[in-house]
Amino acid sequence: MHTRLLPLLIVLMAAVLLALGVPLAVSLAGAQQQKVVVDRIDDTARFAALAQFVTEPADTSGNDVNERRETLSAELRSYYEVYGIRAGVFYRNDAPMAHAPDFFLPRAGEVRDAFEEALLSRRSHDPEQVWPWQRSTLVVASPVIRDGDVVAVVVTESPTGQMRSHILQGWLIIAAGEAAAMLLAVGAALRLTGWVLRPVRVLDATTHDIATGRLKSRVAEAGGPPELRRLARSFNEMADNVENVLEQQRAFVADASHQLRNPLSALLLRIELLALELPEDNEEIASVRAEGKRLAQVLDDLLDLALAEHSAPDLRIVDIGALAAERVAAWSPSADAKDVTLTGVCPPTTAWADPVALSSALDAVIDNAVKFTPSGETVEVTVASNGDTATVVVTDNGPGLTDEELTRVGDRFWRSGRHQNIKGSGLGLSISRALLAAGGGSLSHERHEPHGLRVTVSVPRNASAGEADGQGLTER
Repeated sequence: MHTRLLPLLIVLMAAVLLALGVPLAVSLAGAQQQKVVVDRIDDTARFAALAQFVTEPADTSGNDVNERRETLSAELRSYYEVYGIRAGVFYRNDAPMAHAPDFFLPRAGEVRDAFEEALLSRRSHDPEQVWPWQRSTLVVASPVIRDGDVVAVVVTESPTGQMRSHILQGWLIIAAGEAAAMLLAVGAALRLTGWVLRPVRVLDATTHDIATGRLKSRVAEAGGPPELRRLARSFNEMADNVENVLEQQRAFVADASHQLRNPLSALLLRIELLALELPEDNEEIASVRAEGKRLAQVLDDLLDLALAEHSAPDLRIVDIGALAAERVAAWSPSADAKDVTLTGVCPPTTAWADPVALSSALDAVIDNAVKFTPSGETVEVTVASNGDTATVVVTDNGPGLTDEELTRVGDRFWRSGRHQNIKGSGLGLSISRALLAAGGGSLSHERHEPHGLRVTVSVPRNASAGEADGQGLTER
């Protein structure tokens, strides 16, 4: 969000600065040119005043000795030599009264247009704006009026190099000011976006913590707009309510499981006493006894699940290979009794885990694999490591699960409809998943080809991941 909001603010501020800077630059260029044009108008007016006293046209034979004309010529030559500006006074028939340099004549182009306009007793219009990248000249013309008639025209053609240099210098100053303002605007945008988004980042981090099990996490007051501070308070209130509801549910499950054990034990005892009065092969009493034991197992599993979600893990460095080999040896008799081959490839591999929790999870996974694998098939337990994670993969050759069933495996009390006649409560994998999650581990299921199921138990190999997740479960 920060990367989206900050460029937007920068673009808007850049647009504002350009909207202010471009007209200012244009205005500066116009002011510089207007200053030059006004100066040239004053010069042409002075030359026109001198030309009013020149009463005779130029003598093309070179015999003209009119003193006033000589004075005008001297002024124009000096003007050209000092400023480099071409200037001339021309009669209506284009004949020069005086001009400097000698080749300057109103023959074509802007000079001719200005000359024709001045003949109409109008000073020439302001020339078009000259920009720093244009190498053009400024032409200004003024009529010489005697007795109300235009008798001659004064024309000046000025180079624009110095004017363009001044315009460019002014633009550089404006650009420097714009750059400084842009830097200030970027700094302000950074502070503004940080101020606005800081509560959002804190809220996002806290939401992630709660989603991963750290229900004690709360949003700290981090400044920002009043609306976001109010949102943070509302979020904390919601998190408190959710945590209270979950705590009440866990407490109810634990209390109900504990309280039902005593009457159930008494009921089972009475069933056994009643069985003594009945024939040994009575099917009804055997069914009642089996259902009672199954109910007792469910209550035990519910209590284990509540304790698993509420207890802190005892994380330490564990040799996963040795632990897995121990569990394989422990379940080998059960596998042999079913004529199932249980093998293990368990090289020494260290990881960060709670040994009791990991043993319980492996027991549940291996138990399921042996339980659902037909006689004559094989169950393989393989220990491996991959970077920061150690894995124990249990592969069986049983009937496996469908895609829909894979999405539900591990849900509490869920059992496949094809396996309802097999002993179990549907809580073993839920308990295993809770125990593993407490130490930063995980439990995943996938198909094993051509048939069967592959269950992967993953635990972190470094302390940071395990301690972080373990702390989250402790806070819950």
